[in-house]
Amino acid sequence: MTELTFTDLEQNICTIANMIEEDKLYFVQMAGPPLFAILLAKRMRTPEVGFLVEEGAIAPSPSFPLPRMMLGAARSHYRSVAWEGMNIVDAHAALGYVDWGILSAVQIDKFGNFNSTFLGKDYDHPDRRFGGPGGANEIASCCWGTIIMTKLEKRKFVERVDFVSSPGYIDGSPGAREKVGLPANTGPYRVVTERALFGFDEKTHMMRLDAIAPWITLDEVLERMDFKPLIAEPLGVMLPPTEEELTIIRAEIDPGGYTLNRGEWLTVTV
Repeated sequence: MTELTFTDLEQNICTIANMIEEDKLYFVQMAGPPLFAILLAKRMRTPEVGFLVEEGAIAPSPSFPLPRMMLGAARSHYRSVAWEGMNIVDAHAALGYVDWGILSAVQIDKFGNFNSTFLGKDYDHPDRRFGGPGGANEIASCCWGTIIMTKLEKRKFVERVDFVSSPGYIDGSPGAREKVGLPANTGPYRVVTERALFGFDEKTHMMRLDAIAPWITLDEVLERMDFKPLIAEPLGVMLPPTEEELTIIRAEIDPGGYTLNRGEWLTVTV
């Protein structure tokens, strides 16, 4: 038995990287952990996977190791098939060409609507303002499914988000997305955190707890949420990152140390 130490961001990156399928097309934020996840999968498991980024790069094939602080810049989009603009890649998603979106959220509610704009009750006088969705609204609206990463905290998993930056299943009612003009059969697929993995019930569209990490209990997960999700039976178990995954993230994908400087450190025995 050995101790393994990693950050919550690294846990999320590795969980999502292991969901990536080589024959699917992904739409990711132009920088940060969602992009780290697709690059880790491309480096380790699915070398031919295709992805788009918000600012318009289509199917990049970056070389590793990436230089420090270069994610979201030209080097991480090396050998793109094309480099258009945000409107062009959004149009690809709207036409149904993009399978999955990968995004991060500040807040999320029980129907998968999420907020990346501000906290507080007044848009003009927020308690805290963030960068906003960028292209996340189009990704969440038009991709066939969306994988969302965030941190498991009560202030993030709320009964109702302060602002809907990007739509989930709206109010959970049948056809709610279609009624507001979104494509049929689309919506959030998974919510990934460092301690728990969530899906959504097909009928009610309510968030469902699918798996928890071995270093936390079910009661502790529920204490970190402002609402009670559905609970899968049986409840699955999440895996921690591997040493190889952590080495590749730190040395080849994120040598600038973004995940190490901003994450919460976790230590587990494996």
